Amino acid sequence: MSPFKNDGFFKNLKYDLPASLIVFLVAVPLCLGIALASGAPLFSGIIAGIVGGIIAGVLSGSQLGVSGPAAGLAVIVLTAIQDLGSFQIFLMAVVIGGVFQLLLGYMKAGIIGYYFPSSVIKGMLSGIGIIIFLKQIPHAVGYDKDYEGSLTFSNPDGHNTFSELFYMFEAMSMGAIIISSVSILLLILWEQPFMKKIKVFQIVQGPLVVVGLGIILNLIFQNMNVFTLNAEQVVSIPVADSIGDFINQFTFPDFSAISNSAVWVTGITIAVVASLETLLCLEATDKLDPFKRVTPANRELKAQGVANIVSGLIGGLPITQVIVRSSTNIQSGGRTKASAIFHGIILLGSAMAIPFLLNLIPLASLAAILFLVGYKLAKPALFKQMYSLGQTHFVPFIVTISGIVFTDLLMGIGMGLSVAIFYVLFNNYKKPFLFEDKHLKDGVIRLALAEDVTFINKASIQRTLSQIPDRAKVVIDASKSINIDFDVIEIIDEFEVNAKHRNIDLTIIERKRKGISNQVTEVEHALINNLLPIDGKEVSV
Repeated sequence: MSPFKNDGFFKNLKYDLPASLIVFLVAVPLCLGIALASGAPLFSGIIAGIVGGIIAGVLSGSQLGVSGPAAGLAVIVLTAIQDLGSFQIFLMAVVIGGVFQLLLGYMKAGIIGYYFPSSVIKGMLSGIGIIIFLKQIPHAVGYDKDYEGSLTFSNPDGHNTFSELFYMFEAMSMGAIIISSVSILLLILWEQPFMKKIKVFQIVQGPLVVVGLGIILNLIFQNMNVFTLNAEQVVSIPVADSIGDFINQFTFPDFSAISNSAVWVTGITIAVVASLETLLCLEATDKLDPFKRVTPANRELKAQGVANIVSGLIGGLPITQVIVRSSTNIQSGGRTKASAIFHGIILLGSAMAIPFLLNLIPLASLAAILFLVGYKLAKPALFKQMYSLGQTHFVPFIVTISGIVFTDLLMGIGMGLSVAIFYVLFNNYKKPFLFEDKHLKDGVIRLALAEDVTFINKASIQRTLSQIPDRAKVVIDASKSINIDFDVIEIIDEFEVNAKHRNIDLTIIERKRKGISNQVTEVEHALINNLLPIDGKEVSV
């Protein structure tokens, strides 16, 4: 793929606007479902989606990340509302959480995100993909007891992800089955190479057609008792009869609760969990970015902090960057942050003007779209790739997936990270680090790679490469490297792609070994020790 060219806000609208429409369609039931699971007013989820799209989208440095209410915070929100006694008091906690996130950004806490190894991040993506796929099967057949957007193993109805697949036979709907089946067939057809050669199918996105067809079939089925969809099987956004009623759906925090210590504890909890989820999603989104752009993590924390402050002030749920929306954006062809911003604008306009039309969208249609999203996140080829890298990467990858599928997102990440750390400690015990100094010659920035490095060094390596100015001459010397960790390889590969549109003259000196291809991407383990830039000032690695 050619390097990304940012020619201005409007130059990429032909990609961003269709993507924003698809993200919007996926976001609506997710916002409502998470609000329902949180025990909060349904409109609070819509508010969070609007603020996450517009406010976080404008302030964020992420080109493809999309923010909104997160399923990972649903339990925390539900418990907090019950313990604090009212939703208004809880909103005060959201504002406080946003302030703490803002402070974390200024404290440069975003560096934490770089300490998660690639195997865990890719395991997170695959795990979420599997969860999305499994969770949508009941919605596809008309069994909607679990809220849309759920990513936890245990469901509110007492069942779990797998037992739900058996109980769904008790309440299947022929109308939902027909809609989901036709939708899946259409989406598969849209993905075929011969369809992509036809200009009209390049312009019109398959998911938009699926949603439109779903609305039409829903209207037809309303006069057919056998196929009629009930209220649980369609989007259910609150409908305001007037502008005044719409405005009245916004809620303001109880500022008198600012002296309540429980509110501060809740706020700090929200800030920590929301920040961690955001940083994980940020890292994952950058991995999925076809142009391999690197998002400034500290700026993202600041953007999320401001968005949460605004959301709390007007009655919205806590906000994080969300991988389901972000991956949908990427798969739909989004290129810049305009897609996230427009998705928020469309959500606001639709909630005001056409909620009745949104309430005609079958969840079965959206389930079909999310099937495709889930499959692309957990493609079999990724499992094969991770297996080929050896147990050091494959085991944490599988453990992360298993943890996410059978517990929840954060627990799964923690399990995968623990296993990855074990392998790091084990490998470091066997082979300690070797340090060598290299110095500047002929105005060239020289990065000397030593024998061994792990994902623990990701942060310093990423920071060093990001500090290299545009149009610089850079030499990455791997001639003495014995083992270069896959995480470091990915960073180098991504920097190589990114360097092209930054006009950086990059040279990579590879280590030649018998039986191994002379490619840096196949060297296994590395360490950057010292970097002297062109002006002669030392940059800390």
